[in-house]
Amino acid sequence: MTSELNYEVVRPNGILDGTQAIQLRQEIGQRLDKKAEIILIDLQEVTFIDSSGLGALVSALKMVRTRGGKLFICSINDQVRMLFELTSMDRVFKVYKDESAFKNEFTASK
Repeated sequence: MTSELNYEVVRPNGILDGTQAIQLRQEIGQRLDKKAEIILIDLQEVTFIDSSGLGALVSALKMVRTRGGKLFICSINDQVRMLFELTSMDRVFKVYKDESAFKNEFTASK
């Protein structure tokens, strides 16, 4: 049994809107098809999220959970953090400061 953390990182960029939302769901679906069990969405390069983008994140979370996986988010900026707090998405998603904080928590728990 390996103690290596097996996860896939998805890194959208720019504005996470309806167009990007479709690409995000497709990319996550492809990762799940390749048997990824943990998906980390790194939002470091995302400057803004609209309602379509927020819906895509929720949809992605449902898709991952349906397939028995886990989805996490890291590296959100202040605008995205405020949106998450206003919509209570900060209670729905586990958000990490960055990818290394995510890895540290998982490797410490093994």
